[in-house]
Amino acid sequence: MRPCEGAFFHGRAYASLYPSVKIPRVFIVRTGKSLIFLRVCVTLFYMNILLAKNIPTMEIIAQIIGIIAMAFNILSYQQKKQRYIIMWQLLGTTLFTVNFFLLGAYTGALLNAVGIIRAIVFLYKEQLRTDHPIWLIGFIAVYLVSYVLTFTAFGTEFNLLNALVEILPVVGMTATTLAFRSKTAKSTRLLGLISAPSWLIYNIVAQSMGAILCAAFCLVSILVGLFRFDRKQTLNK
Repeated sequence: MRPCEGAFFHGRAYASLYPSVKIPRVFIVRTGKSLIFLRVCVTLFYMNILLAKNIPTMEIIAQIIGIIAMAFNILSYQQKKQRYIIMWQLLGTTLFTVNFFLLGAYTGALLNAVGIIRAIVFLYKEQLRTDHPIWLIGFIAVYLVSYVLTFTAFGTEFNLLNALVEILPVVGMTATTLAFRSKTAKSTRLLGLISAPSWLIYNIVAQSMGAILCAAFCLVSILVGLFRFDRKQTLNK
């Protein structure tokens, strides 16, 4: 069985398949009657990759940090309140900044560093009055500067394909910024339907397996969150 095939197995079934593997409760997210072992599956997937190749210690550390960051981002969309979504994503973004830096992906590290500041700002949206347009304009300006730096400071060749690919993270970051400005968790999840696919396409082109999994699982998590919370609220009205 491939690692992620057990993702949607019931806990007892998983235990019977892997009797020697102890699954801490922190690894389990309860969605109705199902048990989703996201972090376990991703960890097993990465362990297969790391054991199959002779990878430097620093890269292994970076991948482990990326796994933890991935879990925070995925689980953020399962939170009922928007503030908790932002808090979980703050932790994930902080770890992804370290992850990208250790892997030498400085553009990703830079955008995630900006994401840390953005998350902190929107955690205190009332005190800082983040509904003022200047915040949105300021963050988008920083994203565009990062886009330009990709072709100048970081030396990426400028052509039509790269221009289109490199704009995707800017779209994703802008969508997330709009999500943080929104008033409800539902709006945050809906705007995540723009952010996650943008990052997913970018990560596929960049051939970053960890980032691909994170974006893909986040997209699934958003859809699950919409079904669990937002659909039920609509039906109850």
